[in-house]
Amino acid sequence: MHERFVHRFNRSEPRESALAYMRGLIAPLQRKNGWTLAEEAGHAGPDRIYRMLNRIEWDADEVLEDVRRYVADNLGDRDAVLVVDDTGFLKKGVRSAGVQRQYSGTAGRTENCQIGVFLAYATDHGRTLIDRRLYLPASWTEDRERCRRAGIDDAVVFETKVAMAKAMVRRAIADRIPFRWVTADAAYGFNKGWRSELEQADVFHVMATTRHDTVVTR
Repeated sequence: MHERFVHRFNRSEPRESALAYMRGLIAPLQRKNGWTLAEEAGHAGPDRIYRMLNRIEWDADEVLEDVRRYVADNLGDRDAVLVVDDTGFLKKGVRSAGVQRQYSGTAGRTENCQIGVFLAYATDHGRTLIDRRLYLPASWTEDRERCRRAGIDDAVVFETKVAMAKAMVRRAIADRIPFRWVTADAAYGFNKGWRSELEQADVFHVMATTRHDTVVTR
């Protein structure tokens, strides 16, 4: 896998740090942060990993594209399932992009957190994430100066979590990633427009809905 994206880094140190970071993420560690990943890699401290993540220039979207191609080549299956879900990342401050008090499924309550929307690819051969979006509440997208301080481009506008999920599934279809099903919980399944879009595209889907929802079957 590392060979697929190593060319995205110009020097040997970030290449090695990227490999150490990747190995640490899949290692059976109780907690995963810069210190624990560095210890797993045999580093004296987290500086090399922090430098790779925060200071060295590399394009996360390009690396993601390399990962997607690897997944299609090695895990691709016509019976695969695309799984849509979001998760919260608890935060103490107010500077991290998208952070505010909002419901976190991870915590099971309203917390100060960031929300990420993810698309996972699951087959009998394995499972992995193939796409992601950072949810930016309207309180962020309506405050351009705050966005600029967090490194968010002026072109970024508000999108609902459902809109993000739609975009990720559409991209998977456009990229011809093989799959048979799309699944999601009621936070996404309640959206009749999306269910209708998937049905019209002949995409099989299994989604939770609310008890008051109306479901049309055929």
